[in-house]
Amino acid sequence: MGSPNGGIIGVVNPTSFGKCTQTIATASTTLTTQPGTRIIDTIMVAGGASGGNDLSGGGGAGGLIFTNTGAISVCGAVGYPLVIGGGGAATGPGPGGIVKGNSGNDTTGFGLTAKGGGGGGSAAPSSNIPAIPGGSGGGAGGGSNPTSGPGTEGTATQPTQPGNSGAFGFGNSGSQKAPFPGSVGGGGGGGAGAAGGSIPPGTAGADGGAGKDVSSFAPGLPNSGIYGGGGGGASDGPTNSSGGTGGGGAGGKGIPAGGAGTTGTTNTGGGGGGGGGSGGPGGAGGSGIVIVKELNKASGSWPLRAQFQLQKSGTWPLAPISVDYLVVAGGGGGGKARGGGGGAGGFRTSFPGGTKLTLTGGTSYPITVGGGGTGSSGATLSPAPAASATGSNSIFSTITSAGGGGASSNTPAEPGQNGGSGGGGGGQSCSLGGTGNSPPVSPSQGNNGGIGGNPSNPGGPYPVEMGGGGGGSSAAGQPGKSDSPTGGDGGAGSTNSVSGSPVTYAGGGGGGGNVSAPRAGSGGSGGGGAGGNTPGPSANSNPGTAGTVNTGGGGGGGGGVSPNAFTPGTGGNGGSGIVIVRAPGAAGISVSPCTNTVTTLPAPAGGCKVATFTVSGTLTT
Repeated sequence: MGSPNGGIIGVVNPTSFGKCTQTIATASTTLTTQPGTRIIDTIMVAGGASGGNDLSGGGGAGGLIFTNTGAISVCGAVGYPLVIGGGGAATGPGPGGIVKGNSGNDTTGFGLTAKGGGGGGSAAPSSNIPAIPGGSGGGAGGGSNPTSGPGTEGTATQPTQPGNSGAFGFGNSGSQKAPFPGSVGGGGGGGAGAAGGSIPPGTAGADGGAGKDVSSFAPGLPNSGIYGGGGGGASDGPTNSSGGTGGGGAGGKGIPAGGAGTTGTTNTGGGGGGGGGSGGPGGAGGSGIVIVKELNKASGSWPLRAQFQLQKSGTWPLAPISVDYLVVAGGGGGGKARGGGGGAGGFRTSFPGGTKLTLTGGTSYPITVGGGGTGSSGATLSPAPAASATGSNSIFSTITSAGGGGASSNTPAEPGQNGGSGGGGGGQSCSLGGTGNSPPVSPSQGNNGGIGGNPSNPGGPYPVEMGGGGGGSSAAGQPGKSDSPTGGDGGAGSTNSVSGSPVTYAGGGGGGGNVSAPRAGSGGSGGGGAGGNTPGPSANSNPGTAGTVNTGGGGGGGGGVSPNAFTPGTGGNGGSGIVIVRAPGAAGISVSPCTNTVTTLPAPAGGCKVATFTVSGTLTT
């Protein structure tokens, strides 16, 4: 009789086609798996405990479960309840040292249980109240009474849980207090990555144990992917201890009397800090979190019939692909009437030689192409012109490039706006340029805008009346030049060949000029629009030039008002952004809508496929 797999002998494995779907649950919910999901990995963190009051130990961190090997089996299209454990409640103020911390609550899901952290111990007048065991144990209470003896720390229970809860569980004990008079501070709560720190001699408390770094699980995790920091122990002096990395709260001080312990960070499972000497309240524990990744898996030998059925049903995993990218945001609009130039849209790329993105096969990825900001407009100087608009962000997967900053106008004296690159400052009021690389990323996505006018030459024939240039991706915008007088040039953009040919993107807009041509700043290379000038004493001013479409170039600033004419130049609009994805030639990628394109590069690029998005759409791998 023939073999059902066509004569190939091998292990029959369960396939999983979860599309690497990632879910982050910060509150209790029901997670419904993808239809093809059979295997998951998870990070599961319980609620951290609170510290005790009045010279007490820090709360233990919530227990942490971390699977990264496809160990958890599930069914497809099934709802799984997830219970997120809350942190232990804060302990009230008041001297007497009779209140230990409250333990955190368990987090559960997929048959796993992450145990709540153990409450911190306290310093009773005659004998210390022991800390509580938990996912990670609480720190021992402090105290300066010679009869109180050493405090007892809480032990860790997470590693000893049955099944996968313990096999993949992490937790550590809190720190033990030495007998008086060696030290009087409280012990640090245990963390998921390390035990509570040693209590130093004197009045200081011990630091909380470090949390566990699980950032390798997926990019962009909350709290930088570090969870389960222990709470710091209380102090009887002026120096407080630190909470453990991963959300642990700092211990309270005893000088001034009764300092409160800090609350553990929400959704980290961090322990709360112990309450300081002379009645300080203990900080509450931080709540837990669950992060789930539904896996693709198809290893081993497979019957041909099973392969056919899985392919037909769309549940056969496709291989991941590594891609290069270029993501350019929309440029900022130019200012009006001696206005600054708009900042270029943020410029981020992996090509050549940077870190590529790994995409899951058979998955659709939304692409956002940011629009350019609108330039400032209006036929008169009064009322004050509306600020030009910042460009919109462009987004691909985990990469976001920030829109270019809008420029400031002649009046009022407001700075250019921050963005991927900063907008230029207006001329008459000598406004500052906006800050580039905002928000900050590495490598930098842009540069600052130039200041309007030039305060170093206040006695020039045209003092302080030229717009500053907008920042570009590779250079800052130039200041307005009152001694020329000339608007500041826009900052230069960056040349990149991810598309197969060298193209320059993200140039800053030129600053607006004043009376007598040529007086405007040039746009930066890479689509920056030139500033407008004022042709003569009786002529209306020229508008700034718009940034080039799909380069992220900033718009040019409008020209100033001439003595015998009163129509100021309006700011140019910023250019829209672009997103380009470069994949191996064997990758089966497609784009929508059809305005966007996929091309195959000739040699020597090795037949790479390039998806170019000039409008927002979807990339399917």
